[in-house]
Amino acid sequence: MGVLENKARARLFYKYLSKVYDRVNPFIWTEEMRNDALELLDLDAETTVLDVGCGTGFATEGLVEHVDEVYAVDQSEHQLEQAYAKFGKRAPPVHFHRGDAERLPFATNTFDVVWSSGSIEYWPNPILALREFRRVLKPGGQVLVVGPNYPDNPVTQKLANAIMLFYDEYEADRMFKTAGFDDVKHAFMGPPYEPEVAITTIGRAPE
Repeated sequence: MGVLENKARARLFYKYLSKVYDRVNPFIWTEEMRNDALELLDLDAETTVLDVGCGTGFATEGLVEHVDEVYAVDQSEHQLEQAYAKFGKRAPPVHFHRGDAERLPFATNTFDVVWSSGSIEYWPNPILALREFRRVLKPGGQVLVVGPNYPDNPVTQKLANAIMLFYDEYEADRMFKTAGFDDVKHAFMGPPYEPEVAITTIGRAPE
């Protein structure tokens, strides 16, 4: 398990990263990548969406361009403070909650879509979190998870693996299917300087 696949350490990490996150993140997770990921989903104004690990709200900003309301959850109070500054704390179009991907504070069969970007690499138990996604999804609902940018240098990979979770499409298949998702597919994307380094996985909850 990587150093940051620990909830307390991840919260401490984001306590400091949140101060510069919106200046750093666009170089790693760009608007173009976000838009490409959004095109993989079936979205209309009335689609009910949950953004898990919403952070400062970068993905949330893209989601509200397609749907009327987004529910967003993150475990970091410091990241959420940055998001509140953009959207407000409780008013639509975004409803924020502080919570854990492995214990989502929502009822079963609530959402049409569960989205998560830049979060899975910090989950101690990804399959448990993915099962929570399936629980809160309506039958036939879509899940989309954007994974981290995995370096291709073997030495850098060892360092990366010691910090957080990285995986390929075969491991993604295993995790999503073990969690109970159907029609699992993958897309690869990346910033212009390092294309096709991040794996994005989509799937559906059983009907």
